[in-house]
Amino acid sequence: MSRTVSSWILSSARNSIILQGRGRLYSICIPNRYSVKWKLVFSKTPLYPAGSCSLDNIFSLRRAFRHTSTEEEQFSFQLSPTQINDILRASELSHKILALNGKNANSVLRFESNQLASNTPIEDRRSAATCLQTKGMMFGVFDGHAGSACAQAVSERLLHYIAVSLMSRQTLEEIELAVECMKPILPILQWHKHPNDIEYREVTPQYFENLRVYWQHLLDLDAEPAFSLEEAMTFAFKRLDSDISLEVQAPQENELMRNISLQVAFSGATACVAHVDGIHLHVANTGDCRAVLGVHEEDGTWSAVPLTRDHNAFDEFEIRRLKREHPRSEEKTLFVNDRLLGILMPSRAFGDVQLKWSKELQHSVLENSCDVEALNIYQYVPPNYHTPPYLTAEPEVTYHKLRSKDKFLVIASDGLWEMLSNEKVVKLVGEHLTELNVQKPQLAFQKPVNLGYMHSLLLQRKTRGIASLDQNIATHLIRHAIGSNEYGEVDQEKLAAMLTLPEDLVRMYRDDITVTVVYFNSETIENYYRNN
Repeated sequence: MSRTVSSWILSSARNSIILQGRGRLYSICIPNRYSVKWKLVFSKTPLYPAGSCSLDNIFSLRRAFRHTSTEEEQFSFQLSPTQINDILRASELSHKILALNGKNANSVLRFESNQLASNTPIEDRRSAATCLQTKGMMFGVFDGHAGSACAQAVSERLLHYIAVSLMSRQTLEEIELAVECMKPILPILQWHKHPNDIEYREVTPQYFENLRVYWQHLLDLDAEPAFSLEEAMTFAFKRLDSDISLEVQAPQENELMRNISLQVAFSGATACVAHVDGIHLHVANTGDCRAVLGVHEEDGTWSAVPLTRDHNAFDEFEIRRLKREHPRSEEKTLFVNDRLLGILMPSRAFGDVQLKWSKELQHSVLENSCDVEALNIYQYVPPNYHTPPYLTAEPEVTYHKLRSKDKFLVIASDGLWEMLSNEKVVKLVGEHLTELNVQKPQLAFQKPVNLGYMHSLLLQRKTRGIASLDQNIATHLIRHAIGSNEYGEVDQEKLAAMLTLPEDLVRMYRDDITVTVVYFNSETIENYYRNN
């Protein structure tokens, strides 16, 4: 990004009109060579619940170089390479699956994840966990809107709901008996979290009680639950969304719990969750997060295989689904300006009760709540709101049987896919993987080792630029998403500018980005086919 472009960004922001009101209207600038187009997007930003984790510490590093306003006199887009790396790598997470007896029988080799905020605080969330009472690992990416509350709740709860749905009756009975006897229960998940990942500790007891009600419901079924994985994921998505809706309607004596329930229900989140068990890969998607498989073909090229569809106004299947669910008289008003009822981009999401409840129920809940305006929650009934619900959290579940040529899975929020195509993402990951594999043998020590040999190795490392290569592939993708020029190369000046954009401007140019890349163990997959 040249100084001319940097100056244009700053001047265009200072000359734009930011409208204040009950929410915030962002003027999203979409520049091209010949013209500049502006979009207005309405967004509510709720207050973070009282008594929760301190956001100042969590986001201090990522905000350290960001300006708070375009009105600052000393405004600069300059960052050193070290400062750029500090910002990009602040939320890196990686986990390698441990080998037993020198062998790794898991089809997941490792995963790497990262996220970069645009909103303050970030509205995206991520989850990764190993199932302890059932088989497999789960990975989720959650894109919040109108605040982070719903994405936060779903990221903490959804994987538990899926795991419980997969349990046998015997295991559920053992867990229920332990709770009744006030004994420690069997752990359900082993979480893989970043130290900065936020958690609503205050509502954990309530979330657990509602999860217990869910498994009691499963125990009340006449027969063994015996859900298929597709059924378990679908049922878990729908049950959690139902619980989110019911919790805010239930009487709450604790004001903090009441406020959190309100924020969760009246904000929203899309979700994409992958479950990997051996060669069996299931992906459940609600909304416009995306999962793409990276395939290494026999001729050495990389192919991108999408495992999800974006649920929005650009998807013909979604348009037809909504038309089937509502009267013909509403066909022209279901999508306005490519948004559901003119409001929401995704056509499936958790929360967002404004597009699910009747007008009367919305009015009743908000009338009986204290000081909802302090939480930035307002009753807003869109035009042509006649036959709710217009929104669902029911996912589409895709099954894929892993092959040895399936090397990795990329799950990301739409902040990444708005910047990079499926093919570009897979190419970047594939090239990064190939480069790492090529470089590792060249750094292998030869015996005997002396100072001269060590010095030559260090010179080779410096010459090849290995130190500058992002070890975390999610960071590599984010770097390219926000810093690539028209030739597909990372422009350091553009990258610095995109990272220092002030809070009142950054959403015009980029969204929150969350990326998780899961690498598969080709040897384990090959052994499965060899043995079966």
